[in-house]
Amino acid sequence: MAARLRKNMAVPVIGSPLFILSNPKLVIAQCCAGIIGSFPALNARPETMLDTWLAEITEALAAWDAAHPERPAAPFAVNQIVHRSNARLEHDLELCVKYRVPLVITSLGARPEVNAAVHSYGGVVLHDIINNRFAHKAVEKGADGLIAVAAGAGGHAGVISPFALVQEIRAWFDGPLALSGAIATGRAVLAAEAMGADFGYIGSAFIATEEANASAAYKQSIVESGADDIVYTNLFTGVHGNYLRPSIIAAGLDPDHLPESDASAMNFHEGAKAKAWKDIWGSGQGIGAVNAVVPAATLVARLVAEYRAAKAALCA
Repeated sequence: MAARLRKNMAVPVIGSPLFILSNPKLVIAQCCAGIIGSFPALNARPETMLDTWLAEITEALAAWDAAHPERPAAPFAVNQIVHRSNARLEHDLELCVKYRVPLVITSLGARPEVNAAVHSYGGVVLHDIINNRFAHKAVEKGADGLIAVAAGAGGHAGVISPFALVQEIRAWFDGPLALSGAIATGRAVLAAEAMGADFGYIGSAFIATEEANASAAYKQSIVESGADDIVYTNLFTGVHGNYLRPSIIAAGLDPDHLPESDASAMNFHEGAKAKAWKDIWGSGQGIGAVNAVVPAATLVARLVAEYRAAKAALCA
């Protein structure tokens, strides 16, 4: 199944779904450049916009394939938050079935009925997890593959070393596995493969692309920041995640003395109080490799060149 997903890919990378920031323009650019592009279904607001987005992406990729039969686009993915607070899930899932979305990435809970709906048309489900216990649960409930969200990843990251997490998963699971956690170079993608993953899962580096729906200040902060500028906290959504220190300071908070939140703060509908933190910027620890705001295709080309060079060096 991993081989099926890797078909038409220039480098084994999945562009992770970026809340608010991912959009059809970025996804299309990623897929045409040769990696799997993705976006959270909740980024399409109001919910009727999701139909428009899926039509735009599928039509654009079909047009690319017709014009470039020698280099067809990579598949695309939609991220579904399957937590009970997501009132849109049923609606958004129906549209994924309608458009036969090749890959669905599920987060914050594993639900068999969601997996069954995607399997009904031959789609693939990858579920993101932060530890081996959750990995077992996801596969038991019907996920085809896993996204190991290790220490250093952007968004709702885990705290386990990628070496340990991949090692424990590969002791019992041989299906598709992507690794997330401070990956921002082609060399790191090859390292993820060496550990046992099938894909590198890259998000933060794509924030600093021309297509991403991020402010110029956000993109520049990615360029100027490094691993020391990342703060791990659950204050803003109720789930622990990594955020840029400068944005926390700009909000009038002390990043070194943030209060704890709780899981009851987690909410994903349009009226969620998380909107109060809309200027808190998420990021993973790998951004030291990002030196400029560039088109997504340029970033992918860099990843491809670095990946090939690293592979050649190992074989020399």
